[in-house]
Amino acid sequence: MESTKKLELKQLLLEKQKQEPAHPVREKILQMSSEVVDSNPYSRLMALKRMGIVDNYEKIRDFTVAVVGIGGVGSVTAEMLTRCGIGKLLLFDYDKVELANMNRLFFQPHQAGLSKVEAAANTLTFINPDVTVETYNYNITTVDNFQDFINGISHGSLSGGPVDLVLSCVDNFEARMAINSACNELNLCWFESGVSENAVSGHIQFIMPGETACFACAPPLVVASNIDEKTLKKDGVCAASLPTTMGIVAGFLVQNTLKYLLGFGQVSYYLGYNALTDFFPTMHLRPNPACDDSFCQQRQDEVKARPPKEQESGRDTSFDDKEVTHEDNEWGMWNYS
Repeated sequence: MESTKKLELKQLLLEKQKQEPAHPVREKILQMSSEVVDSNPYSRLMALKRMGIVDNYEKIRDFTVAVVGIGGVGSVTAEMLTRCGIGKLLLFDYDKVELANMNRLFFQPHQAGLSKVEAAANTLTFINPDVTVETYNYNITTVDNFQDFINGISHGSLSGGPVDLVLSCVDNFEARMAINSACNELNLCWFESGVSENAVSGHIQFIMPGETACFACAPPLVVASNIDEKTLKKDGVCAASLPTTMGIVAGFLVQNTLKYLLGFGQVSYYLGYNALTDFFPTMHLRPNPACDDSFCQQRQDEVKARPPKEQESGRDTSFDDKEVTHEDNEWGMWNYS
């Protein structure tokens, strides 16, 4: 009886979607403009240049970012990057949209039954058709798909080379280890992110192979003990999920992605969030010389072989603090939302 009601509801949603008028996608904009007019979707982003925050915001269009896991954090992350005008997005996931996902942001009820990457690509292209979106509907942890994942992130950029950054928004350790292995092998920087099962805490972690701790340098107990995660799941029990916590973690993730790609501010190596006390811990995790990942050890050796001034970072992620702009600034703004 219950399954019949679900099928009827799904059919009603599909029929409603067919009846709704199709909204036309705007024409692509060839060049970002800072012109302050209502018809310019980039005017407020380009204002970052005028205010001295970013030297060349237009460069955002040159970058390619891979988002692995298009769930509560990943879907919002992809949307934020799309609204920021990123050049290209690679979306990886193998799950489908469910009505049980509606407690989160981004997905809508009429998309139930669609693959998450397909539903996300449709929405993102409507929001900003200037962004190139590629979808990969498979599980990256299988042997064959892992090699496809390697190929995707090593040749998926706009220029045909490696992506500029990988963002992990997955919900299991097996997928995190797969991303970790791929990025260590390809020497790609990436962000790991996560939200706790009780939905009141989360974190992001920036990983630079050989320079910071990788995910295998200090693995969680479940990983270190070789426990099969699937055996821990109990029937009828699911993790809690709040759109607020996931939205905050996604915001941290994209904010630091922009800082890394566009070279402003200071990238957080580890930034946590505890909603119960509004506590935001930060730290810098050093690599483990005895890491089980052979590529991690190889990257550490490569960093040690660099000249002393270059050992801290192959790409500058620490910037001088700029003078704080107070409410009496030249733009006459003190609070903007």
